[in-house]
Order: sequence, then C-alpha cells, then structure tokens
Amino acid sequence: MARAIVYTEFGSPDVLHEIEVPDPLPLAGEVVVRIEAAGVNPIDAKLRSAKRPSPPIVEPRTVGFDGAGVVESIGDGVQGLVVGDRVAIRDTRGTYSSLLAVPAEHLALLPDGVTAAEGAGIGIPAGTAYQALRSLGVSDGDVLLVHGGSGSVGQAVVQFAVAWGATVIATASPARHDLLRELGATPVAYGDGLLDRVREAAPQGVTVALDCAGTDEAIQTSLELVTDRDRIATIVRGPDAADFGIRAFSGGAPEPLTEQELAWRAQALGATIALLDSGDFTIEIDRELPLAEAAQAHELVESGAASGKIVLIP
Repeated sequence: MARAIVYTEFGSPDVLHEIEVPDPLPLAGEVVVRIEAAGVNPIDAKLRSAKRPSPPIVEPRTVGFDGAGVVESIGDGVQGLVVGDRVAIRDTRGTYSSLLAVPAEHLALLPDGVTAAEGAGIGIPAGTAYQALRSLGVSDGDVLLVHGGSGSVGQAVVQFAVAWGATVIATASPARHDLLRELGATPVAYGDGLLDRVREAAPQGVTVALDCAGTDEAIQTSLELVTDRDRIATIVRGPDAADFGIRAFSGGAPEPLTEQELAWRAQALGATIALLDSGDFTIEIDRELPLAEAAQAHELVESGAASGKIVLIP
C-alpha cells in the first residue's frame, strides 16, 4: 500500500494526517512515480486552511503539487520515458505521497547532477517566476525591482532575470543580502526609506517591478518608480491588484492565466533543470522532513521560519 498525506476538513496544520492508499495504476498517458521528495509551497497551506478558496471536501483531499522521484510504471501511449528514469513533477496534486500517477506531460527528466530535493523545489516557484518575467517582457537592458527577493520565487526571479541580461534590485532583510549578492542582485532592505534606497541602488531608474512580498510598501514603491503600469505585477495581491492598475499573476488573481502563460509555466521545469545541471541556478533547501511531519512543514511555511524550500521525504 502507498502512503499519502490528506485532510478531511479545513483548518490548522493538525488536520493533515497520513493514510494508506491503494497503489496507483497508470492510465493512458500517465506514469506512476515513486516519490523521493515533495516540495512544500505556501499554496499548499493556503488551500488546507481555506485561505485560498477551493471546492467543498467530499473525500480525503491530497496535498502538494511539486515533487521528484523514479518512474515505477508507464501507461499506454507514453513515449520518452522508461522504468527507472529519474523525473521532476510539476502541477500534479498529491505529491505528498509515496506513489503517484502523473500525466507524462507534467514530468521532466532529472539528470544525475540534480538531486531529488532540488527537483522537488522547482515546479511552483520557478514556474511562477519564469512566467511572470516572460509576461512582463524582462530582457537585456531592463532594471528589475523584485520585492521579496530572498524567497523561493524571488530567488528564481533574480536568477532568470540576471541570466537574461537584466540588472536586478531585490528587497530582503539584511540577513539575506549576501545570498542575493551571490545570485547576482543588488540587495536593499525593506522598511522605512525603501524608495530612496532603491533610487540610490538604481540611479538609472527602474523599468519593471515584480511584487513577491504582498506589502503596501512594495506596491507603492513600484508605482513611484515604474512609469508603465503594464510592467508592474504582483504574485500575491491578486484580489486588489486592479485597484492599483497593475497586473496580477496567481495570488488569487480574478483573471486566469492565458494559454501562453500556462505554457511558460510548463516550460520552466525543463529550463530550470538544464540551468541546475550546468551549475547556473541554485535552489536553497532549508530542510528535509519525513513525510509524516507534513504538519510541521506547514507550520514552518506559515510562520515564515524557513529560509528556502522545505522538502518532505516519504
């Protein structure tokens, strides 16, 4: 029997519990993956707590969307994969488990130089970052201001933008500034005086801004510095982004992502794996916890106590 983390009611992390489930069988176009690592994301906790709306619970609800593992069995019509392949998973509910049936198009091969924990840390953070930057048209010559640059999404934003030739200014607490410098950004501390500090760090001006923090300070600073509001976006303040005249990706945004934006999120998995394998991208892993400690993982995510990704190990 496989194991999975589920919840049967919305609430605190304590509603998460481990159960045994029948081993999955792959349908046509699917692959069963033996999970070696599952990435924990803020959206997991928001759905569990009902901070992000979701349908009523009518049966035990599985958790998690990102993971990595080894191909266990393959359904009809799947090409390019064989049993034993190492793979990363994106956008597939239920990765907090020991075995999972995954649509083959949601998988990417993991080379030996990329760990399962790194593979599990790619999906949502890198996909969000990659799509947001593509949507904003970030390219060589841009000066990008990213708020919340030391979080998992923020770090991916910094690394993609630097790779594409942009100059990056990233807000974070001073304790995280050395990390941001290593990733190629100029760090600035958030808080009183942020606007002046950004202007000092980017005397040439800021051409594009992405909010990964969700604070009023982040929004107002971006509005002061970027003249084209089509080049200001948030991944956190979806419900009220339109009130500021800026774009919203995720974060409860009222408008769904376009087909092109969904395609960019899918492309990010393979693109990030290639950069990881070449040594041109890093994923900060805070800690690895046993699958049964999913509740503790959610507590750490919700409290902001983690620096980098938390990964569950079945």
